[in-house]
Amino acid sequence: MLKNTCFLLLGLALYTQGIKAQDNKPFIAPPYLQIGYQPAPGSMELLWHSADSSAAWDVELKTAGTTSWKKAARPEATRVAVANIGTHFVYRTLVAGLPAGNDFDYRVLKNKKVVFTATGKAPKEKDQSFRFVAFGDIGAGTPSAKALALRAYEAKPDLVVVPGDIVYERGLISEYRTNFWPVYNADAANTEGAPLMRSIPFVAAMGNHDGDTRDLNSYPDALAYYAFWDQPLNGLQAAEGSAVVPFIKATPENKKAFETAAGKAYPVMSNFSFNYGNIHWTFIDSDTYVDWTDSALLKWVANDLQSAKDATWKIVVFHHPGFSSSRDHFEQQQMRLLSPILEAGQVDVVLNGHVHNYQRSFPMHFAPEKKGTLLVGGKDNKTIRGRVVPGKWTLDHNFDGHTQTKPQGIIYLVTGAGGQELYNEDQQEDTDSWQKFTYKFISSIHSFTVADVNGGKLTFRQISEEGKELDTFTITK
Repeated sequence: MLKNTCFLLLGLALYTQGIKAQDNKPFIAPPYLQIGYQPAPGSMELLWHSADSSAAWDVELKTAGTTSWKKAARPEATRVAVANIGTHFVYRTLVAGLPAGNDFDYRVLKNKKVVFTATGKAPKEKDQSFRFVAFGDIGAGTPSAKALALRAYEAKPDLVVVPGDIVYERGLISEYRTNFWPVYNADAANTEGAPLMRSIPFVAAMGNHDGDTRDLNSYPDALAYYAFWDQPLNGLQAAEGSAVVPFIKATPENKKAFETAAGKAYPVMSNFSFNYGNIHWTFIDSDTYVDWTDSALLKWVANDLQSAKDATWKIVVFHHPGFSSSRDHFEQQQMRLLSPILEAGQVDVVLNGHVHNYQRSFPMHFAPEKKGTLLVGGKDNKTIRGRVVPGKWTLDHNFDGHTQTKPQGIIYLVTGAGGQELYNEDQQEDTDSWQKFTYKFISSIHSFTVADVNGGKLTFRQISEEGKELDTFTITK
């Protein structure tokens, strides 16, 4: 009798696992939420990846206070058929009519059968408090990256902000499948990751590991950023070979396959802006191939910030920090050239990655000396390595973020300790190695940023992968 019971339980377990495996088969990447090409408090985009193009897909919604499911817009498919990766499709649909800031249930049906269910959170409106988390250099697939994903999930944010280096090493489709989706859109919250993206949107800036690989003959599945993210298309319109967009190296076949997969996102989605809650967000491609002396690009940033007159807060996000005390990447100061424009646009905080640690500056003003010095190297002596930009800074030493909470100048945060190998651990205690603009430098542990937005009060906390608070400060208006 005991033996038969054991066989019965074993059979039941295998049957249950079989159902779970079968239910997961429809997706290469399970459904995830995005703010969309045209963000609005009452709508979002839902995306998923599947190898199946013949199925009839549907999405249904149920908002708070309702009992019936309502069908969303018909999903559209974008074909991804680049070399070295099996042909698959990125499905996307508009999820609209959402009560701002409230939870909603959704389910995905394949051939009228429910294959996925989750609860999402609609974007917040201007008068609603919210929480966002930020961490860069995340898609490394390391134990620390996975631990931080779980910590971020436990923080219960409404939005996740990634200041570049979304996935390592080359921004490939194959790397998303191993280092990104399983960690940030996992089926369960545990030491392997968390089900973040199916419930809340991530927004991401282009990092060097996302955009530097432009040789599609050697890496045909590179630049996956443009195929997998639905973010605003209101950036500067620019052509390949311009000051904004480098040329892609590809055969006609590889180029066409990439352009089909990227659709209308390439190349305009490199820079974009949107409003979430009472914050105006500006996301910028800061890579070394971008010429930040270009007047058209500088004008786009200035006009974007000037247009956000109704926002309580302005936050700018890009990958390469202009102000960092780290020895690594110290020469890549090209983004200092934007300081006068950011200050004129009344930016409050700048979020960066690239340097794999945490740094907070004093509130500061910076006046660059002309355009600095362009650094060129590489085997061909043509590869741009960065730009050294000297200048004069004015620091607000009175601001402490506790008793004095009205900063005079911009606060620059480097939050690049999101999972990749840490930089310059020895500098944490070596305060003599810090630049004068650096207030806090934590490089011995991986961490992420948690920010609570409540009207004219904005509170930041830096949390380690072990859950310890490493830094905190508040800004008020």
